[in-house]
Amino acid sequence: MTNLTTEQANPESATIDQMNSLEIVNLINREDAKVAAAVRIALPEIAEAVDVIAEAIAGGGRLLYIGAGTSGRLGILDAVECVPTFSAPPDIVQGLIAGGGPAVTRSIEGAEDQPELARQNLEQRGLTAADVVCGIAASGRTPYVIGGLQYARSLGAKTIAIACNMDSPIGALADISIGVDVGPEVIAGSTRMKAGTAQKMILNMLSSGAMIRLGKVYGNLMVDVKVSNQKLAERACQLIMRLTGADAERARELLAGANNEVKAAVVMTRLGVEYDEARLLLEGASGKLRAVISDVAE
Repeated sequence: MTNLTTEQANPESATIDQMNSLEIVNLINREDAKVAAAVRIALPEIAEAVDVIAEAIAGGGRLLYIGAGTSGRLGILDAVECVPTFSAPPDIVQGLIAGGGPAVTRSIEGAEDQPELARQNLEQRGLTAADVVCGIAASGRTPYVIGGLQYARSLGAKTIAIACNMDSPIGALADISIGVDVGPEVIAGSTRMKAGTAQKMILNMLSSGAMIRLGKVYGNLMVDVKVSNQKLAERACQLIMRLTGADAERARELLAGANNEVKAAVVMTRLGVEYDEARLLLEGASGKLRAVISDVAE
């Protein structure tokens, strides 16, 4: 542990316990500003991972994040958010955490030290060679994550590792190793801070990048938004108005007639077809709206 960057004492924060509140938050902010630059170095590997994930999902596979503690919770957060943002079925992107459901809200001591638990968890999810397993560990050496990656490799599933220490054990096990050196934490060893921020940034890129490649975004618009509450219904109507020129009342009618599907509503309006035909056109284009309406004047 003493050799891990994430466990080192940060000289910049050596006297943080003597600072006032403004000095503390200024220091944390300065350290946080280093994270994006560290992540930038790993962009080629992140892009490679996006391609692997998109290809797997397009072929009927899934993305499964595995991690312990903060890393596991971040994976679950990213997986859950794919449902309302991209109308992704809940099983397409999944998050597994050492200790299971209770570990999401409280520490389950010792769970991360049991590599066999990851194998059991992945077996329960029916992992196959068509899936992608992404191991997340700030230290890069969490036994639970190591066990999960080893099991995934034994099945022939693609593997990705995200670590905040370079040349990590999990990186050595993965097809794609994403190593990010964010430097020592403001509070030594508190990897929920800079390391957690780096992990969140990378996970955003992985899931969002893959969903963009899969056609769940048109331009920079969230056209596959799942209408599950009033706010999202309003967002969907705004998207329809923007892409079809309809007024608010007509947009609501179109959304209702398209089973709350923005892309179907746009196709129906732009091509003058009924819902069933709009769905068939989208399915024939693998869900990519641009491919369906590309020949229609903007």
